[in-house]
Amino acid sequence: MLEETIAKIKSGELQGLSAVADDWSPQLNLGVPVMIPEDYIPDLDIRLGLYRRLSSLGTKVELEGFAAELIDRFGPLPREVNTLLLIVRIKAMCKRAGISRLDAGPKGATIQFHNDKFANPAGLVDFLKAQGGAARVNGTKIVLTGEMKSDGDRIKGAFNIARDLAEVVKAGGAKAG
Repeated sequence: MLEETIAKIKSGELQGLSAVADDWSPQLNLGVPVMIPEDYIPDLDIRLGLYRRLSSLGTKVELEGFAAELIDRFGPLPREVNTLLLIVRIKAMCKRAGISRLDAGPKGATIQFHNDKFANPAGLVDFLKAQGGAARVNGTKIVLTGEMKSDGDRIKGAFNIARDLAEVVKAGGAKAG
């Protein structure tokens, strides 16, 4: 059975396994509170259901629709929920950029790519050059230095990094296609 499966994978007959291999989620560590507060939505089952729905969203339009629904149902969004929505958007951009891990702290950020590969290596070199002395490669990580002392600075920095690298991937795909 195993030999048959391997033969099917090699022949391209079994496509489903590649989809499983592509099922990964970026890890973000920005040191900011990311939650739906209990005093905003007291019912645990409703909060858990919203978290589940939120995990399947990624585009700006989907997240704006979700936010509008929350406002309609529960009132103005608390800061933690706005932060949560931004983090979900950043994660979606990280996925498009192939970033598997993005850590940000007061002195900058580190980035690791999924399977240590980036879809547009030449574009990545250009991105690193554009950062000037603020970027360096350390093993399989990219280290970007810069002041990110506040929660807002780290969120904005992570957003900009993910957005810019997603654009680099997109530009590389446009050239290849």
